[in-house]
Amino acid sequence: MPPLPATKQHIERSYYDGDVDFDELAAEDAGFAAICNVSKDKRWVDFQDPNVVQQLTKTLLKCHFGLTISLPDDRLCPPVPVRWNYIRWIQELLDTTSDTYTDHHDPSREVLGLDIGVGASCIYPLLACASRPQWRMAGTDIDQHSLDYARKNVVANGLEQRVRLKLSFSAEALLIPLDAMGVEEMDFVMTNPPFYSSDQDMQASYTGKSAPPSAVCTGAENEMICPGGDVGFVSRILDESLKLRGRVQWYTAMLGKMSSLQTIVAKLRVLGVTNFAVTCLQAGYRTKRWAVAWSFRGHRPRNDVARHGELVLSVLPTATAQTIAVRGLSKEAAGEKIDGLVKGLDVKWRWRGETGIGVMEAKENVWSRAARRNRKFARVEKGSAAPKQEAGTDESSEEEEEEEEDDVVALAVKITFKEGEVELRWLRGLDYVLFESFCGLTKRALVGGR
Repeated sequence: MPPLPATKQHIERSYYDGDVDFDELAAEDAGFAAICNVSKDKRWVDFQDPNVVQQLTKTLLKCHFGLTISLPDDRLCPPVPVRWNYIRWIQELLDTTSDTYTDHHDPSREVLGLDIGVGASCIYPLLACASRPQWRMAGTDIDQHSLDYARKNVVANGLEQRVRLKLSFSAEALLIPLDAMGVEEMDFVMTNPPFYSSDQDMQASYTGKSAPPSAVCTGAENEMICPGGDVGFVSRILDESLKLRGRVQWYTAMLGKMSSLQTIVAKLRVLGVTNFAVTCLQAGYRTKRWAVAWSFRGHRPRNDVARHGELVLSVLPTATAQTIAVRGLSKEAAGEKIDGLVKGLDVKWRWRGETGIGVMEAKENVWSRAARRNRKFARVEKGSAAPKQEAGTDESSEEEEEEEEDDVVALAVKITFKEGEVELRWLRGLDYVLFESFCGLTKRALVGGR
């Protein structure tokens, strides 16, 4: 892959977790100040005015991300905070599921993502590239009018070499066309699908609410409605992911209702997809949105990323961390105990005593009694039956097999020692029972059986 072109300074920003400060925006942008109303020394805006909603989006993108966009009057104007929260969550998913096990952003890591349904704003690719200079984005849409505006916005921000857009000629076409794009693998797929299955479904969503929608909607029918609504659309992505599997590290989707999230999570569980994550993308005190992500690879996101935001118990994935309380044992003493224990196992173990952090990688369960006994017998048999190497035999194939075996990791765990507690972070693996078993081994070594 050729190096990415030099870009302006990228933006580092955390989640939006409250309402936007209109006073701050008005002080930074005269265009926004002009559309604000003031009463009792407090600024407010009319969210039922399409021009006001557009200006707020343009101002937030300009002031917080250094982006500029143009929007048609007959297509969706995307609220920025929730969209950014979606991008930020994907960043954390990738940052905490890398081969380095660092849980931090690696500025040198090149990432390729796909936005299904970029819309006229092209907001997700723009936000992704503005915040991470080593990221590239592909985007698709079934609407030529929206795609024309999206391309203008890409050009206006100088991102032609990092954002690639493609028209989907049919609503029935593949949603993740990796082969058609000449791409073998992607780091993530994202989508903000139409939430409703029909116009009646959309109208029904407002029935019984005490207040009208928080902002005027200018979306076209293809942006608001599709067969099966958000659940139907995301189910199509799920079906395609079952064929593509590990060619994409993370499949993600935004959902409009908690019930939609519950339905998709239930589908994942029925299909045996155990590595998934969920989030609530609420940015202020009004509209809530949710997102789900799933992966067929073994890297596990950090626990606060896998279970992010305000959620209900029924959608939570398996926890990826356990904490063991250690009373009467110093951080150093606890570290020495576990260092000695793990060194005696047939695993890879990287221990840093000065920081109190160790990373263990295992190809299988080698700590149970049965596993230790079987391992001992296997070594005896292998030693007695080992054939002699014939002269002139090519050893390269055997070396390659050994290298391939070294890449097989059934479980990876990071152990962090602190005063009074030890945290075990599930880094990699598809078998929760294996992680639980290793946690039990560690707990018995530290505090004894209970």
